[in-house]
Amino acid sequence: MSRTTRPVSTRVRFLGAILGVVLLGMIIAGGVTFLVQSERVVANAERQLDGFVSTLSTSSQDAATLVAATVPGRTDGTVALDGARVLASTPSPPGLSIADDAGLVASLADQISLGNDRGRLDSVHGPVLYAAVETRDGAAVQVISVDQRMELVTLSTLTYGISALVVLLLVAVAGWFVTGRLFSPLRRLRDTADAITIDDLGTRLRAHGNDEISDLTTSVNSMLDRLAMSVDAQRQLLDDVRHELKTPITIVRGHLEMMDPADPHDVTETRDLGIAELDRLARLVDDIDTLADVESGALEAAVIDVGSLTDRVAELAGAIPGHTWTVEQRARGRIHGDADRLVQAWLQLADNAAKYTPEGTSIEIGSTADETTAHLWVRDHGPGIPPAARHRVFRRFDRLSTGRGIDGSGLGLSIVDAIAKAHDGHCSVSDTPGGGATVALHIPVTGAQSPAELPTPVRAGDVVMQREATG
Repeated sequence: MSRTTRPVSTRVRFLGAILGVVLLGMIIAGGVTFLVQSERVVANAERQLDGFVSTLSTSSQDAATLVAATVPGRTDGTVALDGARVLASTPSPPGLSIADDAGLVASLADQISLGNDRGRLDSVHGPVLYAAVETRDGAAVQVISVDQRMELVTLSTLTYGISALVVLLLVAVAGWFVTGRLFSPLRRLRDTADAITIDDLGTRLRAHGNDEISDLTTSVNSMLDRLAMSVDAQRQLLDDVRHELKTPITIVRGHLEMMDPADPHDVTETRDLGIAELDRLARLVDDIDTLADVESGALEAAVIDVGSLTDRVAELAGAIPGHTWTVEQRARGRIHGDADRLVQAWLQLADNAAKYTPEGTSIEIGSTADETTAHLWVRDHGPGIPPAARHRVFRRFDRLSTGRGIDGSGLGLSIVDAIAKAHDGHCSVSDTPGGGATVALHIPVTGAQSPAELPTPVRAGDVVMQREATG
């Protein structure tokens, strides 16, 4: 949904939620207060009636005399009844004319005749509480208007409601400005996201404070850093691929332009050269695809026994001709990773050593492990790798000049490095005593107890076929 069609902003929803909670709290507080005060009013009325009964029940005077001696209140009245006939009454407050309310008088007479000397009745002026004291000539009855007693409570509740609405309005105004400041980093984050393009990933946000929004800002900046690195790496890869594609295309085009169609030998040579260059392009695409899979983190991880992995790689590397392959060491330990990818990387190191080592020399494969890391290495006795060039061997399309005409995509060791990093490890190059290079994968060990069965990810013949294809 676009910003122009979004019905309600997050700021408004947040403020609405806060106001809703405040309003709910005010309603609950007001309701509880109203109920407590109402119960208190009724209790006070009941105590007044108790006092009325207590005072008159000890007197021997007649009902009319007792009523005449009673001082009326603001919300009550007293009458002397003989059945349904009013003998006497005190002045009643406005809205409570007991003597003039025939229905109330009749109800009082009925309840008294039934022996109900205390209770609650409905009148034309609302509910009333009453208490009756029987005398020798009738009964003295005091009546209290519940509604009139509740007037003060009702007024207090109305005042509370108006005050609550005013407070709610003030909270809304203050909350609007406060939420504006709270959400300002999010607005800056949104504006920054809108301003970022694929050509400009350098914009960053400044984190203020030490709250969740600051953490979010830091996370977004970290995401932008990773995105910028990814885009830069993608651009570098595209530049490298473009450069690598130019050479075979130029070679094929040049030979096609120079080819003599009437010369069968020339046609055959040009055809063979074109197929060879296309095969090299196919290998390049396969290596790029493998590199992309590894860098995307597409691993099928399991617990692997390092010793068994060493034997498996030695068995497969033994199919590479021209060298004597031996297992120098076998580590005891387990690592957590993708067996297929680790075998692929280790075999690539073995194949690389075979390419750059004179035929007939021995190449050792081995593994060691310490408390934190398993070291999977290949040791050759060839020309070695100069220290100044070791940082380059794992770059894409970076080939060392050996003068031996060794061909390849230039991605082999890059794939090895990517596989190591996908396992939270790294690669290293060191000198072999007596001459040569030792290239190693360093993979963190795991405390797992049940190693998975190693698959057979590569056939031994595949290694030989790859060597023959790359020359």
